[in-house]
Amino acid sequence: MEDDVQEMPSRLVGGTPAFHRMNLALFASGFSTFAILYCVQPLLPEFSREFGVSAAVSSLSLSLSTGLLAVAMLVAGSLSEVWGRKPIMVASLLLSALLAILSALAPNWTSFLVARMLIGITLSGLPAVAMAYVSEEVDPKSIGLAMGLFIGGNAVGGMSGRIVGGVLTDLGSWRLAVGLIGFIGLASAFAAWRSLPASAHFRPRRARPVELLRSFGEHLRDPGLRGLFAEAFLLMGGFVTLYNYLGYRLSEPPYSLSQSAIGAVFAAYLIGTWSSAWIGALADRLGRQRVLWAMIVIMLAGVALTLFDHLLPIIAGIVAVTFGFFGGHSIASSWVGSRAVTAKAQASALYLFCYYLGSSAVGTLGGLFWARAAWPGVAGLVAALLLAALALALWLTALPPGRTGKDPAAP
Repeated sequence: MEDDVQEMPSRLVGGTPAFHRMNLALFASGFSTFAILYCVQPLLPEFSREFGVSAAVSSLSLSLSTGLLAVAMLVAGSLSEVWGRKPIMVASLLLSALLAILSALAPNWTSFLVARMLIGITLSGLPAVAMAYVSEEVDPKSIGLAMGLFIGGNAVGGMSGRIVGGVLTDLGSWRLAVGLIGFIGLASAFAAWRSLPASAHFRPRRARPVELLRSFGEHLRDPGLRGLFAEAFLLMGGFVTLYNYLGYRLSEPPYSLSQSAIGAVFAAYLIGTWSSAWIGALADRLGRQRVLWAMIVIMLAGVALTLFDHLLPIIAGIVAVTFGFFGGHSIASSWVGSRAVTAKAQASALYLFCYYLGSSAVGTLGGLFWARAAWPGVAGLVAALLLAALALALWLTALPPGRTGKDPAAP
């Protein structure tokens, strides 16, 4: 037994070459995943014009993907408990990239939506499994930083997909934009296959559905995890809704911005890349309870700024919302991985199920608020969600220790 303990490989620690290699591979994976998923967001007005659909119907190109992604992650997370982390992640990247290329060739709105639905399913193998991979392979003192860097890759991918989509649509067509992003996805899949270290601490479970379902039940019985799952729904629902209908607002008078200019607004995601890593490391030092609620307050201030008519405060508001969201998401997601004692991929999958359910359900609901009350209606919906998230975050500050006896979120 002592020999087994001595032979157990050490976990990856921040600052080491192995830690850097892992983060580069995960950064590329997150980049590809979120570029493919969100490249359609700035193109919603373009879909409305080309296919003659309303804002709410156009938003289905994103909402259907995120909705199916939410459900499919529950399955992908469970499969990774049996088959391993890396094989699921690489297959997810490869299939999603191929489907993105095919979606660019879709002859009509229905076939395009079908491709986007399938993309939602195939992308499910990356986010939750990557979160579990980090929680297993990284030293606890470096988990916040590692998760923040991974989410930073998500932010850069989401931003790049949106900017590339807007610019290439102006230069050529939305089909060119989506197809190119698909080819970038193929390159990322190859990079992950070659560079991502194999799991050293993963222990496969038996493929017994009853046991896998029992693990879901254990996570849902933990009030702390339930609170974090609800937080994911509220934060992501508000964030995506704001960005979904920003393009409609900025394409209309008095702004009348081009697709390239609207896509450039998504450069605000750069602040999310920085905030996710910085706030994740800050939460490692100060405690997650002390930082999460502050991120939500920053988001609320940003929403208030978007109510001004001038473009400068609107952009400042978007930057504030983006900073707060990615900081809050990095805290909550790493908290889930630390609090879950077993079946970490399933716990991460439940978190992301709620995360993308919020994106899908609230993102489409926002179209009704836009149609009836324009931007003040959208901003009011987002503010209501964030106020609920703030109340929940304050409740989490009094969270009792987890089943480990000491909540890793504690300072």
